[in-house]
Amino acid sequence: MADKTLQIIPLGGLGEFGMNSMAIRYGDDIIVADAGMMFPDAELLGVDIVTPDFSYLKDNAAKVRGLLLTHGHEDHIGGVPFLLADLNIPIYGTAFTLALVERRLEEHSLLEAAKLNEVKPRDRVKLGPFEVEFIHVTHSTASSVALAITTPLGVIIHTGDFKVDQTPLDGELFDLQTFAEYGKRGVLLLMSDSTNVDRPGYTESEKAVVPRLEEIMLRSERRVVLSCFSSSVHRMQVIFDLARKHGRKVGLLGRSMLSVTEIAHSLGLLEVHDNLLLRPQDLQLADPAKVCVLVSGTQGEPMSALSRVAVDNHKHLKLEKGDTVALSARMIPGNERPIMRMINHVARRGCRIVFGHMTPPVHVSGHGSAQELKLILNLVRPKYFMPVHGEYWQLSQHAKLASDLRDHGLESSFVLETGESLELDSRGARKGERIGVGRVCIDSGSIDEVVEDMVIRDRRHLSEDGFVMPILAIDKSTGKPEGGPEIVSRGFLSEDNKEILTEAKRVVTRTLETSSEEERADWGVMQEKIRSDLKRFLTKQTARRPLIMPVILEL
Repeated sequence: MADKTLQIIPLGGLGEFGMNSMAIRYGDDIIVADAGMMFPDAELLGVDIVTPDFSYLKDNAAKVRGLLLTHGHEDHIGGVPFLLADLNIPIYGTAFTLALVERRLEEHSLLEAAKLNEVKPRDRVKLGPFEVEFIHVTHSTASSVALAITTPLGVIIHTGDFKVDQTPLDGELFDLQTFAEYGKRGVLLLMSDSTNVDRPGYTESEKAVVPRLEEIMLRSERRVVLSCFSSSVHRMQVIFDLARKHGRKVGLLGRSMLSVTEIAHSLGLLEVHDNLLLRPQDLQLADPAKVCVLVSGTQGEPMSALSRVAVDNHKHLKLEKGDTVALSARMIPGNERPIMRMINHVARRGCRIVFGHMTPPVHVSGHGSAQELKLILNLVRPKYFMPVHGEYWQLSQHAKLASDLRDHGLESSFVLETGESLELDSRGARKGERIGVGRVCIDSGSIDEVVEDMVIRDRRHLSEDGFVMPILAIDKSTGKPEGGPEIVSRGFLSEDNKEILTEAKRVVTRTLETSSEEERADWGVMQEKIRSDLKRFLTKQTARRPLIMPVILEL
């Protein structure tokens, strides 16, 4: 067994934000840590979410022993339904994490067949040659865990997302003791969260937001509208407690906000006092000075509750002059423009707006800063180190941070990107072969959810150069055109350029006239000839390449 190789295979989340998923293989056994998603960038037109390409796991389906979930954020669990659709493997996670997964699986009609296994911190699970211990860590969502994976070659620790919060709101302290115990026994490989590696010092405790949120409740003479991530259960508890303290009822807007509140309350993670909640339909009727509204949509998503409230398009809430709107969440990189657009809409309604960096803060990160990352490195003292969760510059910065441990047992750090593998055996560790991975684009509103590269390419083509549709009517019996061709154009030329479209009609007519009777009888041939001739003409005249879609009507 000692001659076998231990492979670490990032399926997503390295060199990018989101889509976190890591396969760990020893011989003929594979376990997977997390299966996340990410939101698309501007180039992926019409795409709702992006997941890792799980082909490697599907190709090795008989070897996959289970999926281990560190916590319930979408960048760690959002891809679970798409993995389970092809590979119904056992899933292990804490009660809250699994409850959030259940909601996703139910939407995809996969819940009934799913093999969900609840675990608690300090529980151990045996999966083939792997034994996994779940270690409690503090993060911006409840019930987060790290994974200590004992393999035939040694222990691997995967931190998941974390910060070392010494005054957590739920009183559940970060389990530094267990990390230290593993460090004393010896750790082969540490994989640690790199998100805030560029921030010096320590990340503030979740309790740091309490003064600012209380100040908002006190200073606001009218309605308070607060938005945070729906998975931030501890933040929601603070808001509930402060609203009760200052005589405000709480209304909940947004499907995810309602759903997560119900889940957290049912699991005892969220205390909701009697007579605290206000029905959405009663928000406009209640005294504005006695109302606090908790709304989902911190990232300016177009159809989110807060985006609709910002433009007076929500049936239960209309902002008015003097209301206070606070965003208790960070701007995820890439979302700055839609968020600022939403904030501008709110400002036009005469509302006071609270967001961004301020003291005391209205939001604190759930990820550890440089000193916390150093703390974990010093407690664990791994033989090898591999930073995870972040863009390449963050991973490389984290590796530099670890270089101070060179005199304390650290032999090498490895900065990998998605698809690159790390191999460990009795001779040491090294970068291994590249694994075929990628990403899968999902359009949840389409019949076929997976969006092929060709579809995205066409969408990008349309967005940049528009399309031109030549329409011809041909007599079936004679093969001759009935009247001249018509050309419909969208997103290509303005009305002032009619002469180019007029000349384009002549190009189509010329193509018809110079084609043989046999060619005119074959629609496929004629469409391709028209497309080719028209493309050549339009490119020469306009230096643009619109999507050309000839339509031939048979009469």
